[in-house]
Amino acid sequence: QVQLVESGGGSVQAGDSLRLSCAASGRTFSTYAMGWFRQAPGKAREFVAAISWSGRTSYDTDSVKGRFTISRDNAKNMVWMQMNSLKPEDTAVYYCAADVRPGLSSTPDEYDYWGQGTQVTVSS
Repeated sequence: QVQLVESGGGSVQAGDSLRLSCAASGRTFSTYAMGWFRQAPGKAREFVAAISWSGRTSYDTDSVKGRFTISRDNAKNMVWMQMNSLKPEDTAVYYCAADVRPGLSSTPDEYDYWGQGTQVTVSS
């Protein structure tokens, strides 16, 4: 069983930066792929970024690549997402998720554990 707790969200202006954190419990965290997803009101949950146990990364190229960076520290059971040059369209609840399989999936249904989410609001 894995528990995930996100933090670091908030209300910022366009162009600002935020760093989201995800603290994970569980001895097998280092074997899991980890992902960040987001969900805006009235929209489906969408993939943002993922990182494998070894540090390989994948991003939703169209929306965030070049602005967001995912990283992890297996010794600390932590995953982060640095978000720069934020835009109003980045406004959403951001979720951390864990996938017990080794791949870098962008499909929410393939993730096994989810955090409660943290709100990010970007105003213009």
